Amino acid sequence: MSRSSTVALVAATAAGRALVARLDAGLANTTAVVDHGSAAGSLRGAFDEHAAVVAVLAAGAVVRILAPQIAAGDKATDPAVLVIDEAGRFVTPLLGGHAAGANRLATQIAGVLGAQAVLSTATDAAGLPGLDDLGWPVTGDVAAVTRRLLDGEQVVVTSEQRWPLPALGANVRHELGGASGDVVITDRPVDAAPGTVVLHPPSLVAGMGASRGVSADEAERLLRRALDDAGLAPGSLAAITSADLKADEAGLVEVARRLGLPFITHTAEALGAVAVPNPSETVRAAVGIPSVAEAAAVLGAGHTSLGRLVVAKTASTMATVAIARHAPRGRLAIVGIGPGAPELLTPLAAAELRRAEVVVGLDQYVEQIRGLLRPGTTVLESGLGREEERAREAREQAARGRAVALIGSGDAGVYAMASPTLEGADAGIDVVGVPGVTAGLAASAVLGAPLGHDHCYLSLSDLHTPWEAIERRVRAVADADLVLLCYNPRSVKRDWQLGRALELLAPHRPGSTPIGVVRNASRPDESSWITTLDAFDAELVDMYCIVIVGSSQTKIVGGRMVTPRGYRWQYEEDGG
Repeated sequence: MSRSSTVALVAATAAGRALVARLDAGLANTTAVVDHGSAAGSLRGAFDEHAAVVAVLAAGAVVRILAPQIAAGDKATDPAVLVIDEAGRFVTPLLGGHAAGANRLATQIAGVLGAQAVLSTATDAAGLPGLDDLGWPVTGDVAAVTRRLLDGEQVVVTSEQRWPLPALGANVRHELGGASGDVVITDRPVDAAPGTVVLHPPSLVAGMGASRGVSADEAERLLRRALDDAGLAPGSLAAITSADLKADEAGLVEVARRLGLPFITHTAEALGAVAVPNPSETVRAAVGIPSVAEAAAVLGAGHTSLGRLVVAKTASTMATVAIARHAPRGRLAIVGIGPGAPELLTPLAAAELRRAEVVVGLDQYVEQIRGLLRPGTTVLESGLGREEERAREAREQAARGRAVALIGSGDAGVYAMASPTLEGADAGIDVVGVPGVTAGLAASAVLGAPLGHDHCYLSLSDLHTPWEAIERRVRAVADADLVLLCYNPRSVKRDWQLGRALELLAPHRPGSTPIGVVRNASRPDESSWITTLDAFDAELVDMYCIVIVGSSQTKIVGGRMVTPRGYRWQYEEDGG
C-alpha cells in the first residue's frame, strides 16, 4: 500500500477544527486536512492514504474505528496514529511510536500547540532511544533486544567501524570488527540471528549515469543487481548521485523517489577532478568528462580517491552505476545551554544532549543538564581553568567516531567554548552548532529594552586580551555612541577595569545615562538594579554580573531601561 508522506489531520467538532487549523499552519507544507463527511470515514481513509494520522478525538473512539484496519495491518507498515484532546493539552501516540515516527511527531506537535507529549513506549519511559527509532533500517527481534536493554542485561553492539550513535544504556558494550552480537551494524544483507537485531547504517552511495530517457525500471534493476552482486544491503544506501546535467533525468529522479533517497548532482568540474579506474571516451565525448557513475559515487562518499569505491562501474543498455562506501564521521555538537533557567534551554539543545553518547563540559554546567542525559551517557566534566583540556577532549572523542556534545553557558559561540574548540578541529568530523540564549540577552530582558538600537558586546577581562586593545574598543564604542554590554566586568583580581571603562565613556554621554546591572540572570538568586553613570558604584559588581551602559539616547521609562529604535511612525503619531 502506497501512502502519502503528509500528515492527515482529522477533527469532528468546532474546537477540534480550530486545533487542526493551528496545526495546519504550524506544520506548514506537511499536512492535509481530511474530511470524508464523517469522523469515522475520515479516519479510515486517512489510515489507508497517509503516513501519519492526527485525530482530535477521544482515544477510545479512534481505537474502535480503526480496530479492523489495525488488526489487518502490520507494525512495520502501519501509519503513525496520534490523538489530541480538544483542549490541546496532550498529544498521545497510539500506533507507530518508533517505527512510524509517532513519538517524534508528538513532540513536534506539542511544540506547536504548547502541549505535552504523552509517550508510553518503554524505551522513552526509561530515557533510552528505540532501536527502531534511530533512523536506520532494522530487522530482527527488536522487542527481545529492547527488553534486555530495559532489564539491565549486557547487550553487545558490533560494527566494523564506530558510528556516532546516542547512548544506548549503561549495560551496552561496543565491539569493533565483530560479526556477531546482540546488535549488528553492517551494510551487508545478513539475516538477524534469533534474539538479535541487524541495523543497516547509511554507508553506501550509488553514482549513476544514464542516456537521456532511461526508464526508472531499468535504472532500478541495474542498481539492485549491483548491490546484490556485491553483497551489499539496499537499506544502507544513503544517496544516489550523478552529474548536474542529469538533475532532470526523470528515470534517475524516480529511482531515488522510490527508494526514499536524496538525488544529489555534482558539477562537471568536480567530477572531472576525480581519478577513476574505468574512464570512458564515450562518456567524455557526451558530457566532457571521463566518468559520471564512478566519480559521482566517490564524491558522494566524501572522497577524492578510489579507496572507498566498492563496486566499479557496471552498465545496462541505458544506465551505469558504481557504488562507494563512506566511513562514519564523528559528530561534535557545540551546545549553548542558556544562562541558567531550565526554561531558557532550547528544545534543540535538549535534543542534542539526548543525541549524544559523550557530554563534555564545566562541572557546574553539567549539573544543570544532567537530568536530560540518557542512561549510559559518558560525562567528562572538569573545573574552571581547564577549558583547553575540555576543547581537546571533545575533539578527540569525536575523532574516535562518537557522538559528542560540548556544552557552554549561554551561547557556546559567545565568549565560550566554540572558538577554542573549532580552532583545533579539522574537516574529519561533523560539527553542529546549537545556539543558546546568552546571559546578555537574559539581562537585557530583565532590564527592559536597553538593546533596542545598535549596541556592542565587550568583555572587560584582560586575561586573554591586552587591556590596551580593550581600551581602544571602549573608546570606539564611546565615539560611536553605542550601548555597551559588558561581560566579565569585575572580579576580585580584576577590580579596576570597569571603572576605567566608565571613565572613557563619561565624556561622551551625560551623567544621567542609565546603567543596568543584572546578577545571575535567569537563576533563582537573580537580582538587578538600574542607576546612572554619575551614581554608579562599581563595588557592587562581581563576575556574575552583566553591566549594560546606555547610549546618549537611552532613558528610564517606568523603571525600565529603554533605548529608542527610532521608528518614524512613533514620532509621526506623537506629532499629530
